[in-house]
Amino acid sequence: MSGLTIGVDIAKRFFQVHVIDGNDQVLTNRKLRRSELLAFFEDLPPSLIGMESCGAAHHWARELIALGHEVKLMTPKYVKPYVKRGKNDAVDAEAICEAVSRPTMRFVAVKSVDHQSVLMIHRTRSLLIRQRTMLVNALRGHLAELGIVAPVGIERVGELVDRVLGHEGDELGVPPLVRSIVKTYTRQITIVTDEVKQLEKQLRDWHRTSEASRRLATIPGIGQIIATALAATVANPEAFPSGRSFAAWLGLTPRSNSSGGRERNGRITKAGDRTLRTLLVLGATSVIRRVTSGRETPLYGWVKRLIETGKPPRLVTVVLANKIARIAWAVMTGKVEYQPERAALAV
Repeated sequence: MSGLTIGVDIAKRFFQVHVIDGNDQVLTNRKLRRSELLAFFEDLPPSLIGMESCGAAHHWARELIALGHEVKLMTPKYVKPYVKRGKNDAVDAEAICEAVSRPTMRFVAVKSVDHQSVLMIHRTRSLLIRQRTMLVNALRGHLAELGIVAPVGIERVGELVDRVLGHEGDELGVPPLVRSIVKTYTRQITIVTDEVKQLEKQLRDWHRTSEASRRLATIPGIGQIIATALAATVANPEAFPSGRSFAAWLGLTPRSNSSGGRERNGRITKAGDRTLRTLLVLGATSVIRRVTSGRETPLYGWVKRLIETGKPPRLVTVVLANKIARIAWAVMTGKVEYQPERAALAV
């Protein structure tokens, strides 16, 4: 390396770069247009470049790595303590430059285009599911005004629609305008549902080509959806020193508020990737539902003992999600499939 350390503050049109040499002397702190960024770095010797992690950061990191530079991405909240008085692009770039040189700084692995594509499918799927939920809730709300209700659940929407458009609707005297609105909602829900199924098919196809995703799917509570999300998000599991560190990164560990030798642990931190954390909690819920089915495994036995101690069900779910995250880390770092006999052990 040349001894240059550079902080880059990313934006849509303009980028601020802060450059220091090996003696911590500021060489430049200037603003560049988007079209000028790569040309600026082409003229520099291989350098250490720091950027805050965001969607566009991974693209620019790949471009700068191709030019021979070393690029490190950081979570914005880890950079914030290095921001001095005030806040503007120049101050932010200086803070990034300082943060990237800290020996204790934690970095985010640069994602490949393939991994970002899979995560884009996941985000699109989540968006469509939220939109479908909004449509279903709106439909239920409108029909409830007329006294027409059905049990909750996406699978019961068809029953609700049949009550309006079928013979029962004639008996209830549902107005033609209401029937028209119901048809509109039904058409939109069907379109969104078909799009979700298509996205899930794409995830299944990618799952078959990913060795890491297939290994993760052998873990109880992790299906193809969660496996693909984990494999695409965690590009470098070795960056985490332990399974507990990985679970902490996902926000599944208790928040510590200790002082004066008194240990106080509160609710989970909910830091890190919200989507992954939510998926793991859902996976843990599915495991707990199967615990009472009579099937006995070391992991199920461990969960059953927790339940028998009288722990609140939600607490058991989160604790199990934490353990599943640790198991997933062990599977990813060890490049092995799930081993039931070791599942109940601490990771």
